[in-house]
Amino acid sequence: MNGNAPRTVLGALLAGAVAAAVGMLAGPADAATTLGASAAQTGRYFGAAIAAGRLGDATYTRILSTEFNSVTPENEMKWDATEPSQGRFTYTNGDRILNQGLAQGAKVRGHALLWHQQQPSWAQSLSGSALRSAAINHVTQVATHYRGQIYAWDVVNEAFADGGSGGRRDSNLQRTGNDWIEAAFRAARAADPAAKLCYNDYNTDGINAKSTGIYTMVRDFKSRGVPIDCVGFQSHLGTSISGDYQANLQRFADLGVDVQITELDVAQGGNQANVYAAVTRACLAVSRCTGITVWGIRDSDSWRTGENPLLFDNSGTKKAAYTSVLNALNAGGSTPPSDPPPSSTTPPPSGAGCTATVSLNSWTGGYVATVRVTAGSSALTGWTVTVALPSGSAVTSTWSATNSGNTFRNADYNGQLAAGASTEFGFQGTGTGPAAAPTCQAG
Repeated sequence: MNGNAPRTVLGALLAGAVAAAVGMLAGPADAATTLGASAAQTGRYFGAAIAAGRLGDATYTRILSTEFNSVTPENEMKWDATEPSQGRFTYTNGDRILNQGLAQGAKVRGHALLWHQQQPSWAQSLSGSALRSAAINHVTQVATHYRGQIYAWDVVNEAFADGGSGGRRDSNLQRTGNDWIEAAFRAARAADPAAKLCYNDYNTDGINAKSTGIYTMVRDFKSRGVPIDCVGFQSHLGTSISGDYQANLQRFADLGVDVQITELDVAQGGNQANVYAAVTRACLAVSRCTGITVWGIRDSDSWRTGENPLLFDNSGTKKAAYTSVLNALNAGGSTPPSDPPPSSTTPPPSGAGCTATVSLNSWTGGYVATVRVTAGSSALTGWTVTVALPSGSAVTSTWSATNSGNTFRNADYNGQLAAGASTEFGFQGTGTGPAAAPTCQAG
């Protein structure tokens, strides 16, 4: 639309005037002129889902590096892309997305560790305990590869059914046992403790049966200490937005998780700019809404062929929807709370040395064990943990430690612990998991 450029300039000038008049709720008095910079004024990100195959397009990369302070891979970190053959992992294109994000100083959202779609053919042929073991191993290996570099992972994607039941979607993953989502989150936490762990789904933009089913799961996870940090709302919208959109975000935030708009796009029509602005304002009004991601950059990059649902047209020109989002961001909003420092739920022992505790996520034929090591009244320079394994149990993979049988020793990066401090490692096994408390030895 050739008339958009003047409106963009005018919109930015008007937003700047308003900001100067009211001092803005957050950020500097002068309005920012890009989406990422404007979102950063309130401590948020504004990101885009990108494809490695388009990074050679000069217009695409110019908009990406100029406008966005977060990136999400469209397909490059999914199961079929990262583990095309069982046990053979390929990260070339995922690493391209990661490196693009890091090079431009952007956060990187990982998408997605487990999903009933885009599974490699070998995984589609598995079921039961074999599939469960393969899925948990996949989560562990991929999250370990990107350890410390991913801001947030969509650990599980689209596991709830559409319609009025509010229940789980039937899938090969669901048929491994109703605890498969919990097992995935625990494995992801053990593999990358620093990443925010998200559940992500669509058709959850208002308060409905599906979003309430997810809400119930998140509430249960939080009450039992299952590691979940955020919920993603895809928000593939038509020509309107649910009247309770903001209220829905807020009820999840009230559970103690962040909320993120993860795949936003809006069908083009007379109301597109207004819908985009409404979504942006809703996020800004919820202090735990930490960012927005649009699913693509230009209309020609969108999966919604013919709907022109993005902020830039096919040639890369800013649309009216872009201006409406930028103005909404520059109007300011609440600031997300700072992440609390990590805390230990295990009190340090009164003497020197160390203690260890184990938590299990088990299924028929296998388990994932997470072991927490806590230093006593003196700092540690290394630790060794011995776990009593029941007869018939065998360790198949380990992370954040090295092992010889049932004896585990710290990795290079987690052996030094201050007095009272804790670290975690984990392992996956076949058979029955350990029941007795592990023993820990300093040094």
